[in-house]
Amino acid sequence: MAQDTGRSSPSAAVELDADVLVLGGGPAGAWAAVAAARAGATVVLADKGFCGTSGATAPSGTSVWYVPPDETRRRAAIESRRALGGHLADDRWSRRVLDATFDGMNELAERGYPFPRDEETGSSIRVSLQGPEYMRLMRKLAKSAGVRILDHSPALELLVGPDGAAAGARGVRRQKGDDWTVRAGAVVIATGGCAFLSRALGTNVLTGDGHLMAAEIGAEFSGMEFSNAYGLSPAFSSVTKSAFYKWATFTDEAGDAIPGAASQGGRSVIARALEKGPVFGRLDKADESIRRAMRASQPNFFLPFDRRGLDPFNDRFAITLRLEGTVRGTGGLRIVDDSCATTVPGLYAAGDAATRELICGGFTGGGSHNAAWAISSGRWAGAGAAEFSRGRARAGDLQAAGGAALADGGGAAFDPAAAIHAVQAQTFSFQTNYFRHPDRLTLALERLDEQWRTMRRGVPASREDVVRAREAAAMTAVARWMYRSGLARDETRGMHRREDRPGTDESLRRHLFTSGLDEVQTRFGGALAQTEEVAA
Repeated sequence: MAQDTGRSSPSAAVELDADVLVLGGGPAGAWAAVAAARAGATVVLADKGFCGTSGATAPSGTSVWYVPPDETRRRAAIESRRALGGHLADDRWSRRVLDATFDGMNELAERGYPFPRDEETGSSIRVSLQGPEYMRLMRKLAKSAGVRILDHSPALELLVGPDGAAAGARGVRRQKGDDWTVRAGAVVIATGGCAFLSRALGTNVLTGDGHLMAAEIGAEFSGMEFSNAYGLSPAFSSVTKSAFYKWATFTDEAGDAIPGAASQGGRSVIARALEKGPVFGRLDKADESIRRAMRASQPNFFLPFDRRGLDPFNDRFAITLRLEGTVRGTGGLRIVDDSCATTVPGLYAAGDAATRELICGGFTGGGSHNAAWAISSGRWAGAGAAEFSRGRARAGDLQAAGGAALADGGGAAFDPAAAIHAVQAQTFSFQTNYFRHPDRLTLALERLDEQWRTMRRGVPASREDVVRAREAAAMTAVARWMYRSGLARDETRGMHRREDRPGTDESLRRHLFTSGLDEVQTRFGGALAQTEEVAA
């Protein structure tokens, strides 16, 4: 149920009507917009940055979970990650994603994406995408489908009709210095995950805004405890592409090798070592052919080194771990049917804003599974939103649902920058977020809860700070959902590690649902309840 703010939909400099409003212009949002337009809907897409260049995918190369329709290969692909994800993934959804991704990648090839070719067979290699070319093409496809794009137009809050269904949103146009309002028959949240402004590449727009807006109209989340993903990065760089580090040697400040740092569980070893002092890496295990392949596949990985005159294959360089939160985690808005509908009528979720437990369980799928999920969930959510809109009478009386940092509750004005720093202090810490213990989680929640109450009472000191204030509120809300879910899952499963509960409790092989703003509620469904509901 949406919270009652007592506010009607405000007037704005730009007022539009559409069948479907898509929030977010990354791959999931672009696919959703294209799918909705192809289904006959009028579509508006509002992006916080510039659709095609903002977000985690646009500046990067990414692998894709692309498996041709061969039963043996697909079964192996699904089975390979079952235990790693804590047995929470679902075969039916995995097969749906593989089917949709196969079709989507093939369409990209037909539309002109420059996939490389095998030198021996001449066949197209479709297991990865270069972000700039990919997103340039997706923007082109959206525009050619008739989608109206609002660039540099972050959404601030959703609109709801008298029936409680999502009915549009309002936001600001940064470059014009005015407001926008879109009234819509359905809304797709494709705003990405939340990386808490950790400076990981492309995540400067991924602050959990869509999560907060959805929660304000009653949406539920799933898997928010699987949110403590950290990406390896040079200390002087934002690039968190971790695949190349399997060819690395890790050493401490004295030059001594760090035992276990290069193993499958090496991320935790490195986190422990970083608590004691600097950690260094060198990609010295890669031979000449691998080095050439690395530079060809991920050129942006090497730019920070080249600018500093460093050779990462021969020179030792300082490394760090940057929090990627729910961007590479698996938690997000709960999905309740095949169309990627959420628990709120008229509201759909796609990409990293939605839970990826259905294909990853409780452990990150990295770029590969996330890229496949963006393609497939975007297509399903866009088509589902178009269908919902067709059967819905447009309501004239819409309510703006936003609260924190928007509705003045009589409290003092707050500084968004200070609020962001405060939430980062509770989420960046390895001891709090990576190596979880109920005592530390509880202490962090006390501080986050107090910050949330301050934001609920107050508004930012100036109108110019409203976008940053909403980001601070969203990050605070996401952190509270993460940690309350982390306390509720009284075991270690997937990426969720409880130091006081190092074992896995098979009675908890279930999805954990989280909801609420002022009071956060958690509840376990039945065994694989989410999947069973989706399949029903």
